[in-house]
Amino acid sequence: MSRRLVAIVPAWNEADAIGKVVDEIKGFDSAIDVVVIDDGSTDDTTKVAESHGATVLGLPFNVGIGGAVQTGFRYALEHGYGRAVRIDGDGQHDASEIPKILGPIEAGEADLVIGSRFVDPGGTYRPPFARRIGIRIFARLVSLLCGQRVTDTTSGFVALDRAGIELFAAQFPHDYPEVEATLVALRSGLRVAQVQVDMRERTTGSSSITFVRSLYYIVKVTLALLMASLRRYPRLEGARR
Repeated sequence: MSRRLVAIVPAWNEADAIGKVVDEIKGFDSAIDVVVIDDGSTDDTTKVAESHGATVLGLPFNVGIGGAVQTGFRYALEHGYGRAVRIDGDGQHDASEIPKILGPIEAGEADLVIGSRFVDPGGTYRPPFARRIGIRIFARLVSLLCGQRVTDTTSGFVALDRAGIELFAAQFPHDYPEVEATLVALRSGLRVAQVQVDMRERTTGSSSITFVRSLYYIVKVTLALLMASLRRYPRLEGARR
């Protein structure tokens, strides 16, 4: 199986940040293929990304982060990539930390590696109060439902091997997807690891998650997790390579 690596970068109205994101990835390793999924942006996200050397998959309208990310996984599957990293288009993830999340995959120890802000209790990331509560609730709930301790179920900085690409190309949650995707991966038999990473503060744009939305998000995702936990997922041990 090919060991080619693709960076999947979902972006929505990130014209001010996407050029730097692409440059950082290519600056770290020019052999990485950068694929930006423009989720129906109304600004110059596509134009800027292409001018910096990325391949852009432009969606005709905004489908949300889950649909955009799954589009990237389907592209990776169809083009024969054996490794993928997901990096958000807002500049919060540091491309120089890609070796951290790829390490357990290259060592044959994991199929999915989550770049976590909370593996190390002394980490510097301090989210707003409502978001911090939500992160803790989701981490404990997923840990309970799956029988494996996870610390950061909302991280969008991940690495996958071919088995992970195949799984998420076929099924990836579309509404606030990161939390449920961790459950899907564990219930499907993927080996999931976590490594400590640092994340930057957003420098452009603003998060769509307000305090009220954070509370709504906690309730909605908790219910989605409980429903998802009742599903039967095909085991994918035989797909590992």
